[in-house]
Amino acid sequence: MKSDEETVGILLGFGDFVNMILEDVTEFEIIPEGRRITKLDPIFLKGNNIPMLVPGGQGPEI
Repeated sequence: MKSDEETVGILLGFGDFVNMILEDVTEFEIIPEGRRITKLDPIFLKGNNIPMLVPGGQGPEI
């Protein structure tokens, strides 16, 4: 993931390499025009793309 993105979702499961399955996913991305907010279907997120986890985090202010 790029440093200007944040992904927020509900953790359904994870594996030995911190690969994760998330549902109710919202992706926040900073673009030149402002902020883009995208709702996603359940996703598989590879562990090597996860720099930080915040249990119970709410994501950025909208």
